[in-house]
Amino acid sequence: MAIQVHGGRFRRKRFTPMSEINVTPFVDVMLVLLVVFMIAAPLLSVGVPVELPRAVAPNLQGLDEPLAVTIDEEGKIYLQEKEIELGDLVPALIAITNGNQERRIFVRGDRTIAYGRVIEAMGAINAAGFTRVALVAQAPARVGE
Repeated sequence: MAIQVHGGRFRRKRFTPMSEINVTPFVDVMLVLLVVFMIAAPLLSVGVPVELPRAVAPNLQGLDEPLAVTIDEEGKIYLQEKEIELGDLVPALIAITNGNQERRIFVRGDRTIAYGRVIEAMGAINAAGFTRVALVAQAPARVGE
């Protein structure tokens, strides 16, 4: 506390609390988080590279994160990023979803594989009772791309 001499008497000067908020640390933390998420976001996508066919269709909207079943150009089936046999696909889906047959499942098939391979996977998923199965396609290229 400060003491002032005023007219021969000592008086204590009252300190008032600072009413301003220092936002600099907050901004620093937000910038660091922004950089971390910018670096991490591309790493979170499904890691099996396939060349999707092009189609004109609206995007599906949903709140839950869909499971991805991918069939690559060699006909190998992947659940998310893990290679799996067709016979093991349905038990793995049931285990992951805890039997929730309303969970969204996206089937991604390379455009160079036989159509029958994609239908085999979709048929197995559908026969297990999963009702929200969708094919994933790439949007058509715009002029100049």
